[in-house]
Amino acid sequence: MSWFDQSPYEIKVEWGERGAREAANRGDIVIIVDVLSFSSTVVTAVEHGAEIWPFRPPVDEEAKAYAERLRAELVLGRAEAQRFGGHSLSPLSFTPADHGRRYVLCSLNGASCVRMAERVPALLVGSLLNASAVAAAANRLKRELNANITVVPCGEKWPDARENENRLRPGIEDYLGAGMILSRLEGSKSPEAEVCIGAYEASRTKLAELVWDSASGRELREKGFEQDVLYCARTDICSVVPVLRGGRFADANGEAGG
Repeated sequence: MSWFDQSPYEIKVEWGERGAREAANRGDIVIIVDVLSFSSTVVTAVEHGAEIWPFRPPVDEEAKAYAERLRAELVLGRAEAQRFGGHSLSPLSFTPADHGRRYVLCSLNGASCVRMAERVPALLVGSLLNASAVAAAANRLKRELNANITVVPCGEKWPDARENENRLRPGIEDYLGAGMILSRLEGSKSPEAEVCIGAYEASRTKLAELVWDSASGRELREKGFEQDVLYCARTDICSVVPVLRGGRFADANGEAGG
C-alpha cells in the first residue's frame, strides 16, 4: 500500500498518466476526463454512432498503419484538418453522418491516459457534456463489479519542459469536469475527491465563463476554435457513456454487458 493511494476510500481522483497508472494498478473503474477536448470529442462522436479507436500519440506512420488495418480514418489535429480536411479533435467535426464509421483518435493527454489504464475493470470517458450520465453508469458498474472508482482529470503538457521537469500542467477545465462527476458518484470519497467536488460546487454557476477564460480555453480561442470552447463547457447535454471495449469506445448504455 502506498501513502498516496487514497485508501481506504471508494471514490478517488488522480491526475494525468501517472494517476491513470496508479488507478489501473489498484484495479479501479476509471473515468478519463479531458474536457478540451479528447473526452468531449469521444462523447460527441459516440453519440453520433461513430466508432472511436484511441491510439497513443503522436500521429505517425504507426498510427497510420493502425488506422489502415482497421479501415478507419485517422483523426488529425485541428490545424492539419483545417489544411487537408477531415475530422479532428474538434468535437464539432463529428455529425450524424459519421454513424457506423471508424476513426482512430490520437491525443497527447486523453488517449495517453487511456493507454495507461486500458486494462482496468471498466474504462469510461467523462466530460461536462455527459457528467451525470457517466456518473450513473459508473455507480452501476461499481455495484456490479464490486470495484472502486478513480476519476482522472488529464490536464495538459508544458510544451517547453526541460529535462527532468514534470510536464503535467493541471487544467481547471478537467478539474471542474472531474468535480461535477465526482459529486454524483456513490461511496466514500477521499479528501482529494472532496476538494475537487468543492471546486466544482463553488464554480457551478459560472462554469462556462471559467472554461472560456481558462488557459486551455484561451489557447483554443486564439487559434480560432471559440465554438469548441463554448460547446465543451455545456453540461449534461449528452446521455451517452463511452466505455472501452475491444479497443474501441462504445456506448455503455447501448451495449451493456456486450
